[in-house]
Amino acid sequence: MKSCASPEAEAVSVQADPMARYQAHREFADRRKQVQAARTYFYINEAQCEKNMTTFLKSIEAVSGSTQCTGLAAIKMTALGRPQLLMQLSEAIMRSRRYAAELAGSARATDVITQDIDVATIEGALKEASSVQEESPEVQQWLKGLTYDQKGLIHLFSWSGLIETKMLMSDLFQVPNLTTGRMEPLIASLTKDEEEMFKNMMRRLHTIFSHARDCDVRVMVDAEQTYFQPAISRLTMEMMRKYNREKAIVFNTYQCYLRDAYHNLTVDLDQADRQHFFFGAKLVRGAYMEQERARAEMLGYDDPVNPTFERTTEMYERCLLETLRRVQHYKQYAQPKKLAIMVASHNEDTVRFTVQKMKELNIRPEDKVVCFGQLLGMCDHVSFPLGQAGYSVYKYVPYGPVDEVLPYLSRRAQENKGILVKVAKERGMLRAELFRRLASGQLWYTPNGNYTPV
Repeated sequence: MKSCASPEAEAVSVQADPMARYQAHREFADRRKQVQAARTYFYINEAQCEKNMTTFLKSIEAVSGSTQCTGLAAIKMTALGRPQLLMQLSEAIMRSRRYAAELAGSARATDVITQDIDVATIEGALKEASSVQEESPEVQQWLKGLTYDQKGLIHLFSWSGLIETKMLMSDLFQVPNLTTGRMEPLIASLTKDEEEMFKNMMRRLHTIFSHARDCDVRVMVDAEQTYFQPAISRLTMEMMRKYNREKAIVFNTYQCYLRDAYHNLTVDLDQADRQHFFFGAKLVRGAYMEQERARAEMLGYDDPVNPTFERTTEMYERCLLETLRRVQHYKQYAQPKKLAIMVASHNEDTVRFTVQKMKELNIRPEDKVVCFGQLLGMCDHVSFPLGQAGYSVYKYVPYGPVDEVLPYLSRRAQENKGILVKVAKERGMLRAELFRRLASGQLWYTPNGNYTPV
């Protein structure tokens, strides 16, 4: 609980604070509760975060050496810093969305980029608020920090200063109050030590992505709980903007069991398009469903998870189709590598849907912009035929001591109970193939694998 709560934070009533979702609660301090399929990192101290970073760097080097720079590595942001900072950053992001909606006169607090606001609209809103002194140095400085292009506003803040650790979090997240006219913070007060912890987290991320770029290895940033995710996604997108200038090195992860998965994906795709950097996306179903639902019910906010498995499948296919259509669009303008997709799924129907849509949209396996991923030792009857057909296929290899890795795999099998059915199916297929080879006299057979995954 100490790693998730700021010593400066005051106790708040859940009913009184709509941002309680992005604050620590003792009932869910143990983030392993009701989570079977994901590795959970608990913050001990900065030294442990340094050790975690070293492990990630070794994984990147292992991928580089064993795959000739064609593989991928995965990291979790909660392993690299204090989770409390991600929660506070997520809260500040959500408050900024509400503020942008107020400026735009919108009832729905969505991302700034979807509000279609230009700088003139903001200046007009500030003029209408008679209490705001638009000519004040603080307001003028804030207006200069807006991130925008010819199409309109992209961010309320200049994130580069924060990413490059040139600005403090508490200094960046301030906006003119439309009632009092004074600049007010959107983030709770941070101590000097907390600001230093955040700088350390940014340094570790830069170290990892810089090393990955040098090794030519792609890094997937795992998605986590929804109260961390706004911060994780925003930081990942800004790292993309810095490191994905020549190819997709940094990948963001989208959990398609979430109701807002498609919206978040399209907003990030639009940012990448407008700021001209390569975009990498890993699509998964998700790993925190039971915990998310229990937390939403206890704290009284809307359940963020799709109500049924079928709705999650629809969301997955909708997100996938959107990315494939954009790949097709980039191909038409001779930029086929502008977007890279990892279809991380054990679901045969999802894989079949992907292959079918790729054919319809003329996205060929040799374009090497779509790859598939399954766990090592699971769904080989899906992975191997895809690979033999020329598609890029990756097997996810959990790395670590046996006593830590085996529980992960057992939890994965427990969560994906359908995998056990697939194992029985795969066993039957292997038995049939063995009898076929014995009957035909072709006991030894080596499939052709003349493709290079990239």
